[in-house]
Amino acid sequence: MKKSELITALAERTGQTKVEVTKTLGALTDILTEVGTNQDTLTLTGFGTFKGKTRPAGTARNPATGGTVEVPEKKLLTFKASSALAL
Repeated sequence: MKKSELITALAERTGQTKVEVTKTLGALTDILTEVGTNQDTLTLTGFGTFKGKTRPAGTARNPATGGTVEVPEKKLLTFKASSALAL
C-alpha cells in the first residue's frame, strides 16, 4: 500500500478529508521521528511498540575490496508487533 492509498483509506473510514488525514499522518511521522531521535518508547496497546535505539560505531568489511570500513554510530527506530496483532 502506498501513502496515497493509506490516506484515501483513512479518509473513507474516519469521514475526514484527505487534507486532514495528511496533516495527521505527517504529525504521526514527526512524533515517530522524535521517538527514534530521543531513544524514547511509544506503545500502542494492541498494535505494538516503537522504540528508539542506537547502533554503536564499528568496523565492517567491504566485499568488493576486502578492506575494512569505519561505520559511524546510527540511531534507529525499531518496531515490535503486539501479540494481539498476529494474523
